Amino acid sequence: MSRGTVLILDDDASIRKVLTQALQRANYEVLIAASISAFHSRIQQDKIDCVVSDVILPDGSAFDFMPEMQRDYPNVPVVLISAQNTFMTALKAQEAKAFDYLPKPFDLENLIQTVERAIAQPKDTIKTSAAEAYHNSMPIVGRSSPMQAVYQSVARMSQSELPVMISGEIGTGKRLTAQVLHEFGLRKSGPFVWVDLSSLIAEEIEEKLFGSTEASTEENTGAVKRANRGTLYLHEVNRLPLRAQTRLLGLLNFSDRQDNQTNPSGQSDIRIISSTSQDIEHNINTGLFREDLFYRLGVAPLRLPSLKNRKEDIPDLARHFIRLCETQGSLVRHIEANAIRVLKSQTWPGNVLELENLIRRICQMYPQETITQDIVEAELKSRPYFRGGLAETEPGSDESFEDFIENHIDEFMKNNDKLDVGGLYGVMLREFEYPLIQKVLALTNGNQIKAAALLGLNRNTLRKKINDLGITITRIVN
Repeated sequence: MSRGTVLILDDDASIRKVLTQALQRANYEVLIAASISAFHSRIQQDKIDCVVSDVILPDGSAFDFMPEMQRDYPNVPVVLISAQNTFMTALKAQEAKAFDYLPKPFDLENLIQTVERAIAQPKDTIKTSAAEAYHNSMPIVGRSSPMQAVYQSVARMSQSELPVMISGEIGTGKRLTAQVLHEFGLRKSGPFVWVDLSSLIAEEIEEKLFGSTEASTEENTGAVKRANRGTLYLHEVNRLPLRAQTRLLGLLNFSDRQDNQTNPSGQSDIRIISSTSQDIEHNINTGLFREDLFYRLGVAPLRLPSLKNRKEDIPDLARHFIRLCETQGSLVRHIEANAIRVLKSQTWPGNVLELENLIRRICQMYPQETITQDIVEAELKSRPYFRGGLAETEPGSDESFEDFIENHIDEFMKNNDKLDVGGLYGVMLREFEYPLIQKVLALTNGNQIKAAALLGLNRNTLRKKINDLGITITRIVN
């Protein structure tokens, strides 16, 4: 028995074939279209229960027909898929009221489950309001798998009022993420009030949050009141003293009430976003943080990955920071591939913030138009965790390849004692893929078709790996 009819809209025949086979195995009827015009014809003639659509199509973008879908077919959920794996794509999918957004490459089982949920949802719960104007800026940089999960979460959370607790190591971008949640959220017209609790002593925090009773000037108005109808962001919320925790919990509890009683703490129409680089559950166990407040602030938890677990984003991040320096008057620069390789070989205990500071310092201190490997190594050598660039096994060494890999892993583990659980395989795989793919491309003189065949990879997969790893293709012309 059919579980429903799914329309696949994608101009890639191989994608249509794979999706059709997977959905048919799951007992769905499948219709296909390769363009928006064909899609319009299909949806007008056939009863469709769900649409699975690529974002970029030969005759336009899926975002172009989403308002029409919301108006004319409000009970037909749309699942968007895209190889443009950016935060803005995820956000636009959320704003356009797509049921879900899945970045390519996606897991087929996950897609089938998403289609199942889309068809099963009560039809009167599908939102039909028009999407707001899109922003063209790129507030968060990175296309790695860990960042795709972040983009999807941020896109959903920005369209809700739930309190969000962002966790992650120092320098992973917690403040930027909080700003994005506000600026792309429902309260973007209101204030964004940031309180850095790590820079305050315990005696100052309560006054900073709730204000002083000695004067009514703006300077003495607490952050809670100034954030009215906007967002209050508490950076390093683990530093909250217990008395301030109790007052904040009282404010949150009061905001849930439906009566018209006056709030003794003043206005409380705020959304709270908090962040921490520490293990708050340890503070709870030691009595330093209230468990009930922790669960109130962390209704929507968001974990940001460390840079060592998203090293494929380093080329994009480095170029992004170079462009930022250029907008501030720095020389227009290019960073060479070997310099990128050195950057990707580091452990980055300071995460994205450390990388940004390094790039800014190089842009300020060096007059060269090209940022070379030598420049990057010169800036890194004074640091105790510098791994020494691109050192290779000395000629004449009788070390076997297996021994070399084992020794490399041992050395890597010594310098990466804070690796997150589950991150080692991906990191080591990328360490091996770069020289392998580079050597095969050199062997085939840059011919990607021959290289893909030799490696046993799909050509599109190879192209994606070349881009993600920042490999420069060199062709020798005879």
